[in-house]
Amino acid sequence: MEIPFLGFGLGLRTQHFQDVIDTRPAVDWFEVLTENFMVPGGKPKYFLHRIREHYPIVMHGVSLNIGSTDPLDYDYLRKLKVLVKEIEPKWISDHLCWTGVHGINTHDLLPLPYCKQVIRHIVERIQMVQEFLGRQILLENLSSYLTFKDSTLTEWEFVSEIAEQADCNLLLDINNIYVSATNHQFDPLDYLFNIPKQRVYQFHLAGHTNCGNHLIDTHDHDIVEPVWQLYKEACQQFGWVSTMIERDDNIPNLNTLVAELDKARHIAHNVLRVDDQHLVKTLT
Repeated sequence: MEIPFLGFGLGLRTQHFQDVIDTRPAVDWFEVLTENFMVPGGKPKYFLHRIREHYPIVMHGVSLNIGSTDPLDYDYLRKLKVLVKEIEPKWISDHLCWTGVHGINTHDLLPLPYCKQVIRHIVERIQMVQEFLGRQILLENLSSYLTFKDSTLTEWEFVSEIAEQADCNLLLDINNIYVSATNHQFDPLDYLFNIPKQRVYQFHLAGHTNCGNHLIDTHDHDIVEPVWQLYKEACQQFGWVSTMIERDDNIPNLNTLVAELDKARHIAHNVLRVDDQHLVKTLT
């Protein structure tokens, strides 16, 4: 199966709902935060249905808790499956992490040791989730701030093995790679060049906070030039991949984000042949 290409999108945020409906911005698709819509009815759901009349939608979650030792939360998965049926997203994604244990949700995306034992644990859980949902999922790489002494693999080896063994796909966050590479002093190109191309369905681009001796993935700043350069390398490595910008704090007006998205579009079109897009089939 060829990898679908949706174009260039934005994370859909509450303050932009009405502007999107009124102005129909030059955005190819939107990503929504899954948990914000896992309730029946309500004003956010009304806006989402209005917007999806005109734009493809993908769903991005933060509560799958795929790396935890807790049992899978089938109440959450049932609600997710209902929302998927209602919204009909092009795909759904979550994070390669754990978010809680013993029934306690930390509301944070917590890293994992990179070792074979953890791979086996996560692969089994991904397979159970995909079987329950009846579809593949995408998992996103994290930004990280510490290293586990039990890690025996690089992060890219860990991510790649999970994707291949579980037969899931990847949402590659370019900013997260840059943040982790800076914090742990590895070459981000080593990461890019060792991820299986056939698994990468989506890119995230975002800003971060520079704390001097480390970076924190905060999604509250413009994208910095080194991340744009890494995105250029990612385009060269992976070709036409659906790309979007995340902004979760200090959110500017919609026109400002569309202008930033145009930079991503410009980079991809400069790197890649436009006439190659016909080789990548968009989902229908």
